[in-house]
Amino acid sequence: MKPVSMRTLALAAALVGFASPALAGELSPQAQRQITSTVDRNQAALDSAALEIWKFAELGYQETQSSALLQGQLRDAGFTVTPGIANEPTAFLASFKTGEGPVIAVLAEYDALPGLSQTLSPVQESAGGHAGHGCGHNLFGAASVHAAIAVKAWMEANNIKGELRVYGTPAEEGGSGKVYMVRDGLFDDVDVSLHWHPGNVNSARQGDTMANVSGKFRFYGTASHAAAAPDKGRSALDGVESLNYMVNMMREHVPDRTRIHYAITDGGKAPNVVPAYAEAYYYVRHNDPEIVRDVLERVKLAADGAALGTGTRVEFEAIGGVYSMLPNEALMHVMDRNLRSVGGITWTPEEIALATEIQKTLTTQPDLASVGQIEDAVIGGDFGGSTDVSDVSWVTPTVGLSTATFVPGSAGHSWQNVVAAGTTIGLKGAHLAAKTLALTTAELFQSPDTIAAAKAEFEQRRGPNFEYRALLGDRAPALNYRD
Repeated sequence: MKPVSMRTLALAAALVGFASPALAGELSPQAQRQITSTVDRNQAALDSAALEIWKFAELGYQETQSSALLQGQLRDAGFTVTPGIANEPTAFLASFKTGEGPVIAVLAEYDALPGLSQTLSPVQESAGGHAGHGCGHNLFGAASVHAAIAVKAWMEANNIKGELRVYGTPAEEGGSGKVYMVRDGLFDDVDVSLHWHPGNVNSARQGDTMANVSGKFRFYGTASHAAAAPDKGRSALDGVESLNYMVNMMREHVPDRTRIHYAITDGGKAPNVVPAYAEAYYYVRHNDPEIVRDVLERVKLAADGAALGTGTRVEFEAIGGVYSMLPNEALMHVMDRNLRSVGGITWTPEEIALATEIQKTLTTQPDLASVGQIEDAVIGGDFGGSTDVSDVSWVTPTVGLSTATFVPGSAGHSWQNVVAAGTTIGLKGAHLAAKTLALTTAELFQSPDTIAAAKAEFEQRRGPNFEYRALLGDRAPALNYRD
């Protein structure tokens, strides 16, 4: 899309926060029916993709089958698909262009989480082991793709000018797949980006997320017989445990709302061998990216001290790093209106029965009827987690929504979510997301005033002289971070 004039930006800036809903070129009832009916006609293909990806349950940068499935559906629908963007083998960019006009991007995720394998039973049947879709990215990817397919059909039927893109983004769970795309400039010409996420509620609220940096501390020691010659050994595991102890002491002395998590991913192989190698995988989070940078440097110093004190050597590899989310009120109003036009979710008696059984395993049991409601759309509130969508939001106006794909009361990254994501409970949330994304995307294609308002607000929120610097630095994608 051509840059808007300074006069248009000034007008839009004055309207942000007050008349954003009035700026939108709302879709006609006929256009709404055309788009949502396309999603309905393709429901079987959407459901099939979501359930196949649920079965694949592929970890970050290993989503070969999941990515290929979604790429195939987009090619069949007439998109031009470029695989392997940003040096990520399971990433892709799908494009449909009809001429000069807005460039609008829809984001799609499809990676699973380690150790969450689970059947469709409402009783936990697996702990650890294989991966599972505890964050519902099987639904995320499939719904985003089919939202775009519906928009493409509408654009063709109505001679709508512009470019529609789908970014296939791997490794959101810790691998920061989108960050490399942002760093490589793949969003520089995008006017607006849209996304969604499976959740417990239906809402277009734009809340805060936490910036984070993740990485692996690898300690190297000297192996020896733990009983016959312990004096000749230097335990790498001692290094890891010393680091963890010092970080736990540090928690009292970091800025409020800092979060530090770790897992010992390698602690040795046998108790009677002094471990020559050990590894700890760390996350540091805060809403302020600069605080994340500062706290991480303190953790690194603690690791150096741990190595010095245990006679070992330590190396650090940054694995991922993401910003906090930059919200956009102008876009939120459009998303909220379209979410409400589609409406909430109605479960069948069978779905209610399954949800009721799942709720018996939860510590809280909110009203199941809440899935039929739409929450108020506001700016603010803490989502608690982190996402690489945030980096996209700092280079192009970005908006998202949540739909009720999980049982109310479920925790994120849980086996209960894996169950819901593989059943019609999750699929109904994906249908709602696909329709809302499609309607919002279509509306933006015919509403330059809304895009101008969104861009003005975006510039205001970023502040003057902002320059994007990836928190993970200049490293290449960590394609083996799940190994």
